[in-house]
Amino acid sequence: MREAVDDFADHLSRVRNRSAHTVRAYVTDLVSLLDHAVRMGCADLAGLDLAVLRSWLAKQRTTGTARTTMARRAAAARTFSAWAHRAGRLPADVAAPLVSPRARRELPTVLRADQAATLMDAPARPTPDTDRATDDDPTTTLPVGDEPPDAVLLRDRLLLELLYGTGVRISEACGLDVADVDQARRVVRVLGKGGRERAVPYGVPAQRALDAWLDTGRPALTAPGSGRALLLGARGGRLNPTTARRIVAAWTGAAGVPRVTPHGLRHSAATHLLEGGADLRAVQELLGHSSLASTQIYTHVSVERLRAAYRQAHPRA
Repeated sequence: MREAVDDFADHLSRVRNRSAHTVRAYVTDLVSLLDHAVRMGCADLAGLDLAVLRSWLAKQRTTGTARTTMARRAAAARTFSAWAHRAGRLPADVAAPLVSPRARRELPTVLRADQAATLMDAPARPTPDTDRATDDDPTTTLPVGDEPPDAVLLRDRLLLELLYGTGVRISEACGLDVADVDQARRVVRVLGKGGRERAVPYGVPAQRALDAWLDTGRPALTAPGSGRALLLGARGGRLNPTTARRIVAAWTGAAGVPRVTPHGLRHSAATHLLEGGADLRAVQELLGHSSLASTQIYTHVSVERLRAAYRQAHPRA
């Protein structure tokens, strides 16, 4: 069974081109499933059947596992079963009839347009009491009265502009190289999930932030290990997503707007595009969603805002 797990991980990574995060999650789920199968008396992989799969999911439900996690684990089981059957390791695709628990889709938290504008301008006017994580030690904050270096401020402003102005994922923003930016057309080339590449436009404010960063910010932080990375940490290496999340959290606090994650800025960008009249298909392409169903949740956000405004303002609401 160990060999099957290793080969499946290799298949996900090399053939399916799944992200390292997805590979780790699916492999962890598979190990849990096979451990459960052994406990149920399966001596080898051929003993895996639908009853074992359902028992595995049922056990997790009784222990309070979140529905979203169970849905992902069911998806991992189906992916493994289909692969194992094609590879001749299973006599049949035993997980094909397996039904995923329906995950509750909660409406994402989004900023209002004016709140987003306030956040975008925050690094341009840092206050003396700004508490924010540094790149050298993301768990600490700057002492009250100390301001971060100008180069870091310019980097932070560009990070915020990219996340909100383009709607890219945090991993996509941190993965950008300088050559991925077409300044003549104001477009960034993004490598998204599954290795899918897409071109995303950005606006004039992001261009100004980019110019300032490339002219004076990035040269000040560049080190031998910087390579081609667009966004750099304080020590000159490529900015990592964990630090970027801390930066966003710190600036939302400093700006006095509701705390949002980088994904919350992505939600905000999509919602504001739709509220401004953008076509759903165009938003899908900009966000890099493989399914339109993933994009449609933002229409729900807009409808909920409309309902809230109606309830507040209409005399017969």
